[in-house]
Amino acid sequence: MTKTLLAVDGNSLLHRSFHALAGSQLRTRDGQATWAVKGALSQILGAVDRVAADAVVIGFDDAGNNRRKTAHPHYKAHRTEKPADLVTQLSLAVDVFWSAGLHVVIPDGLEADDVLASAASTATAAGWHTVVCTSDRDAFALVDDSTSVLRIINGGVEASPVLTPERLRILLGIDAGQYRQYAAMRGDASDNLTGIRGIGEKTGIALLNAFGSVEAAFADVDTNGGARVAEVLGKACVKKLADPDGRAAFWENVELMTMRTDLDLEMDLTAASGPGLLPVDPQGLHDALARVEFHSLQWLAARVLASAGDDAVADAPGAVVARAPEPARVPVAVTAAAVDVEDDAEDDLTLF
Repeated sequence: MTKTLLAVDGNSLLHRSFHALAGSQLRTRDGQATWAVKGALSQILGAVDRVAADAVVIGFDDAGNNRRKTAHPHYKAHRTEKPADLVTQLSLAVDVFWSAGLHVVIPDGLEADDVLASAASTATAAGWHTVVCTSDRDAFALVDDSTSVLRIINGGVEASPVLTPERLRILLGIDAGQYRQYAAMRGDASDNLTGIRGIGEKTGIALLNAFGSVEAAFADVDTNGGARVAEVLGKACVKKLADPDGRAAFWENVELMTMRTDLDLEMDLTAASGPGLLPVDPQGLHDALARVEFHSLQWLAARVLASAGDDAVADAPGAVVARAPEPARVPVAVTAAAVDVEDDAEDDLTLF
């Protein structure tokens, strides 16, 4: 049976839980805010259970050295200062997840999306299936025969769709391999990225279905005066695709939206135990949750995380279940300033 790697977008789940559960104002007895951490952990447990994951990796952005922001200063530049309770809970989540035995990766200078893409690549090479857990639409570009996306929407894990190539085509009208170009044409307001002006969702889908790629539509404009574009999409679209500013924005978006697939996540999916592989050390899991007073999650967490994976290995005499090492590739001590907070507000409520 094919094994499953669950690749989690930590920033996305923390941000979503922070707003969804803010009314609870859950805190420890000494006043530490924990509602977003508990909400995100609950979603992770639900996802592990739903997809019967054999391994888990959780990615977080490195805000202290974001290469995309350095190369393109306007990228996410419009985002306002985040509430203090959100920032501190993001840092706390890294500590809680790592202490619980889960494999946490903060890639130097990169983002959680790069962890997700690299996880999918690593799993495919090992003959595993990957389920990406996120509320961010960017992950749609990762969908293929060996990678699906559990898109967290209102209603929680159980109500959220698992998107496969077939389901994405039915729901959106394009193939998963076309999604990055579709998003680059449309732009992404949550990341402060403009696209090709006048090319919205409907036009973008029609263009990709007619031409297969944006390059093919550009070629028609450049070599054939846009005759085919005009026939399919109208004469006004020819001017939009010929606009040099629009083209520059498109290619810049493609660059920014392209995720790294070659990161060393320090996971060995061929091993019997180790970073990311389930089950985790039950005592470490218990202690991590006790420190933040998540007593109501103890039983579920133990069942899902400490009893999962290969039972034969877990029950073997003298078997040692390895605990996750320190969060992978953290360039500095994990602090609130060292981890970015996602703010994909437009992605929070709906499937598309």
